[in-house]
Amino acid sequence: MSVTVFAIVLFAALLHATWNALVKGAGDKLMAAILVAGGAALLAIVTLPFLPLPAAASWPYLAVSSLLQVLYLTLVARAYHVADMSQTYPLMRGTAPLLVAVASGFWLGEALSVHALLGVGIICAGILSMAWMGRRGGPDLTGGGASGTRLALLTAVVIAGYTLVDGHGVRLSGAPASYVLWGVLLNGLPLVAWALLARRPLFLRQVAQQWPRGLVGGAGTLVSYGLALWAMTVAPVAVIAALRESSILFGTAIAGLVLKERVGPHRLAAACLIAAGAMVLRLA
Repeated sequence: MSVTVFAIVLFAALLHATWNALVKGAGDKLMAAILVAGGAALLAIVTLPFLPLPAAASWPYLAVSSLLQVLYLTLVARAYHVADMSQTYPLMRGTAPLLVAVASGFWLGEALSVHALLGVGIICAGILSMAWMGRRGGPDLTGGGASGTRLALLTAVVIAGYTLVDGHGVRLSGAPASYVLWGVLLNGLPLVAWALLARRPLFLRQVAQQWPRGLVGGAGTLVSYGLALWAMTVAPVAVIAALRESSILFGTAIAGLVLKERVGPHRLAAACLIAAGAMVLRLA
């Protein structure tokens, strides 16, 4: 992988961790996530008139991706309701690249090098070790722990699904920037419509009080995913998907330095493992 692509994907990972920190710092995380999606959609509305339409062959992929993205947010909200984020988030984000690595070989015909497979495996091992350590007091396979694990794994399947769909769709689009913007528009509008119909007073209050957070977070998620999808046009989807999940490395740093969360030695060790995997991918 070239230094340029490597640096761009790491920057995308940093942006991903940053907008997630904005959502985490909010009171109502579901409304905050919808506000971010709405902010991204608003930026897309302003920008799209100046860009060409994606090729017709990519539109079915945009439609499927939008459905999967809405399903993803619904599952994430449910998972965070029944289990700790420290367990579910790393589990869903760590399992998804493994699924992408397996499925991309069959669906996209991408054969990964030994270095790429090793790097993907190391990053996933680091992320999943964080998920394991997130189980306070050890594994909990009953009650909320079991439900959270099932939801996290189901969410990982959905993440892998929209990653593969978008990875192929953006290659067919002939216009990666336009594809990304149409994607965030089609993702954001249904979520905002639902919030206005189901929780209008709460959502309007959130907009009035937190609109800067929505715009900044929306710009972050738009640029982050846009850069990742562009990278998928010049490098294997599985490699980019795994490298982008190094956002958890940046998320750990933000949690400790900005949010003042306790980051113990085990989590630091897992973060170092993720960094090591990223370096192996650089050699792929």
